Amino acid sequence: MDPEENHRGWANRSGQFSPTYYAELGANEVSETLASVFDHYVGSDAAILELGCSSGRHLAHLRSQGYENLTGIDLNDESFEVMAEYFPELAETGTFHTSSLEDFVVDAPDDHFDVIYSVETLQHVHPDDEWVFEEMTRITSDLLITAENEGNSPKRGRDGEEVSYVNDDFPLFHRNWKQVFSNLGLAQLVAEPGKRDTVRAFRVV
Repeated sequence: MDPEENHRGWANRSGQFSPTYYAELGANEVSETLASVFDHYVGSDAAILELGCSSGRHLAHLRSQGYENLTGIDLNDESFEVMAEYFPELAETGTFHTSSLEDFVVDAPDDHFDVIYSVETLQHVHPDDEWVFEEMTRITSDLLITAENEGNSPKRGRDGEEVSYVNDDFPLFHRNWKQVFSNLGLAQLVAEPGKRDTVRAFRVV
């Protein structure tokens, strides 16, 4: 699967893993962990960006905790129609863009956001587009938070596999996220394994 095919698959997603699917699931364990990390490290006035926000369930949870300067991007423009239905206050007060991660980050100014985070989004970035990780560090002034599927084994890994497929449908590219962002000059502050995802918080140093 090349990068453009990968993008098209998510831009037109329906059914399982679609914006409606996630809106109906609502906040979850990852939402709670993110809120705890934010409570410890982030002021309520922080400028926050979610990459791959879908219909906004995690942003809506942050908004309920008092964070209001919220921005989200997603490839699927249906995301924001669903958001308006399920999370209307978020839709009315946040800033949202239909965009790929790759297109968005190259146009954002240096240090534009205090915090950037993603939930099960970076694991879909094609190897040809790994340059976006450095761009992410450029446009955040303080924290970068990842919540990615690192496996459920005790080692939290994939035994060396670089890619796997969900339901023979779309790829997950497996990476050592601590290594990725440490190599780009960030310091890991938090690593919190959950039932499926591991939440990691990195600070710009």
